[in-house]
Amino acid sequence: MIVVSNSGPLITLAKIGKLNILRVLFGEVTIPKAVRVEVVEKGRL
Repeated sequence: MIVVSNSGPLITLAKIGKLNILRVLFGEVTIPKAVRVEVVEKGRL
């Protein structure tokens, strides 16, 4: 199964310390480059 996520769920799960649940549930999660820029490079996570 391919899962694509926007920034909202990633930010929320990271804030509550449950970001790893995505890997447990889906194995691999793909995020668009724009989402990576927003949550990683701009420091939202």
